[in-house]
Amino acid sequence: QVQLVESGGGSVQAGGSLRLSCAASGRTFSRYVMGWFRRAPGKEREFVAAIAWSGGTTFYADSGKGRFTVFRDNAKNTVYLQMNSLEPEDTAVYYCAGKFSPVGMVYRFDDSDEYDYWGQGTQVTVSS
Repeated sequence: QVQLVESGGGSVQAGGSLRLSCAASGRTFSRYVMGWFRRAPGKEREFVAAIAWSGGTTFYADSGKGRFTVFRDNAKNTVYLQMNSLEPEDTAVYYCAGKFSPVGMVYRFDDSDEYDYWGQGTQVTVSS
């Protein structure tokens, strides 16, 4: 079992930055693929970013490329999402998700159904 707890959300103006954190319990965090998803009001949950075991492989949705960076510190059992140049369209509840993988990554890293563990979410609000 893995428990995930997000933090770092808040309210910022457009152009600002936030760093989200997701702290994981459990001894095998380093064997989990981690993803970030978000759900905006009235919209479906969507993929934001994913990171493999070692952090050497990352994927991003087009909406965040060049603005968002996902990275992890396995010694701290924590994955981060650095968000820069935030836009009002980034307003959403952000969730981290985890899936154990024996091979370092999962094929459908952008599919929320792929992940087994979820945090409670953290609200990000970007004002214009």
